Amino acid sequence: MENTLIYDSDLHFEHKQWELELEFWKDELKTFKNRLNELIGRYEAPDVLAKLEHFQNEFILHGSVIEELEETIEEHESNMAEHSKIGEVALDVSLVDKHVKFRKRMETQRQIYADLKIEFFQFLTEYWT
Repeated sequence: MENTLIYDSDLHFEHKQWELELEFWKDELKTFKNRLNELIGRYEAPDVLAKLEHFQNEFILHGSVIEELEETIEEHESNMAEHSKIGEVALDVSLVDKHVKFRKRMETQRQIYADLKIEFFQFLTEYWT
């Protein structure tokens, strides 16, 4: 990144994309939780109930991660706004570094969530009749 200016408007754009993605995930999780609730009364086998509990826990955990990611984006947006107030339109290296690390975190979380969805859909294929 040497001699490259990174503008807060570019990072703001990426933040907005992430916020939309996180909102989508939250909506999906609501749907998945509803599907779980439909299945809870249908099965009594301990192994199936354990799987249902597993997904319930995973969805709660992922919901917490989403909240944490949203808070981090909000904090970064506030930090960028402070820079903007003093007339800085390009961010310093440490702030850009934080953004790049967060981008990697989003990429990791995106994969974790995709894997969870695959696992859940496989479960539904097996038990949704």
